[in-house]
Formats: sequence, structure tokens, C-alpha cells
Amino acid sequence: MRSSVATESFDFAKRRARVVGAAMRSWMFIAFFVGFFLFWEYAIEWFAVPLYILPPPSLIVEKGWADLPRLLNYTLVTSTEVAIGYVVAVVLAVPLGLAIAFSSILRRTLYPFLVCIEMVPKIAFAPLFISWLGFGLLPKVVIVFLVCFFPIVLNAILAFNSLPDELSRFARSTGAGAMRTFFKIRLPAALPQIFVGFKYGAINATVGAAIAEFIGSDKGLGFYIQIVTGNMRPELAFAGIFFLTLVGLILFGLVTLAERLLIPWHVSVRRST
Repeated sequence: MRSSVATESFDFAKRRARVVGAAMRSWMFIAFFVGFFLFWEYAIEWFAVPLYILPPPSLIVEKGWADLPRLLNYTLVTSTEVAIGYVVAVVLAVPLGLAIAFSSILRRTLYPFLVCIEMVPKIAFAPLFISWLGFGLLPKVVIVFLVCFFPIVLNAILAFNSLPDELSRFARSTGAGAMRTFFKIRLPAALPQIFVGFKYGAINATVGAAIAEFIGSDKGLGFYIQIVTGNMRPELAFAGIFFLTLVGLILFGLVTLAERLLIPWHVSVRRST
């Protein structure tokens, strides 16, 4: 009886310590966030910075709120490009990385080709895709796909090749077949490195969409930022940048949430929680 009470007390204390630690980390972030924007707000007046160079946050919020319907509409357009391009990249990159990791022929042929293509800035292809495919959704999705695909596939190749040979031989010695070894040992061991690629892809996705919209588009947040900047409206440009950042943070947060759900045992997840 006493041992069960002591165990419950220990679990409660452990949960309370986690909650307090999370609250302390959140408090520090919120304090830094508020302090940063307060300094920005008053530094404009202190240093007499012209509004056409750097507007204060209050003006950004005011003008952005007034233009909110258009911002939300363009955010939906950019989010669609990001979501489709990213999901297609994940669906194609992971199986291809698995195939290259297990095929000596693909490692000698396709893998060096992928590395060479990765060295080329994918944004250099944007004018070509827009001239070939027009100004619609497809060329933006293709650019997002390219900037997400290569980090994911290269990390997937590394992940599936990272299992030590000793562990593979041990699994075979226990009588486990190839499929059982893959799903029970190789895939869980590869997931942490695969999620590194997923996170790099999530970071790159909004960059690819915005630059593609800069080059050729009639809607989207990249188009919005380009137009309002040309009209000398930096406060609206910062509002567009805020929404673009929000799209990237949501995508990155979803990837992080999936990582915590799929590999809660990994040291990186345990430390972050």
C-alpha cells in the first residue's frame, strides 16, 4: 500500500516538474517575444526611423487587419501550394530512398545523380517551369516539391543505411525474416533521421512557394509581398511575411507532432518534451 502511494506521489511530482519546466520555457519565450516587439515599436520613434523603411508593429497590425480578407485569401493559395508539394515530396522521396538504400545499382547510378541535382539551386528552375506550365498552381507545386524532395530522399537513404550490420545479423539469428526485421528494427531505427529530412523539407517549402510566386504569379503571399513592396507599403509587406511565417510554422509544427507520436522513445523527442 505504501509503495503504491509512493509511486503515485513520484509520478505526480514528475508530471508537476514537467509542467513547471514547460511553463518556465514558455514564460521566457513570451517575455522575449513581447520585449522584442516593444523595443521595435519604440525604437522607431527613438531613432526617428522613416516609416517607409521600417514600420512599427502597431502600424503593421492596423494595416494588415484592414487588408485581412485579401491576406487570408492569398494565405490559402500559398498553403495549398505548400501542402500539395510537400505531401507529394514525402510520398515519393521515402520509397525512393528505401529503394536506393537496398539497391547497389541505384546507389551507383541514381544516388550520384540526385546529389548533383541537389547542388543546383532549385529556384533556378522556376522561370523554366513557369514558362512551360504557365502561371497557375502546377509550377508552384513543382518548385515546392523540388525544394522538399531532395533533403527528404537524401536523409532517407542515410537513414535506411544507418542500421549496424551486427544488429541485422542478430535479428536474422533470432529467426526473424526480412519483413519482420525491416518493420521491427530497421524502420524504427531509420525514423529519427527520416524526420530530419521531413523538417528540412518543411523549412524549405514556404521558401520555394514564395520565390515561385515572386517570379511569376497573380496570387499568393509571395505575389502579395512583391506588389505591396513595389507600392511602397512596407507595413503590408511585413503583414504578408507574418502570414508566410505562420504557414511555415504550422507545417513544421505538424511534422514535429508526428515525430513525437511516432518515435516518442527517441532521445531528441524526450529531451524536447
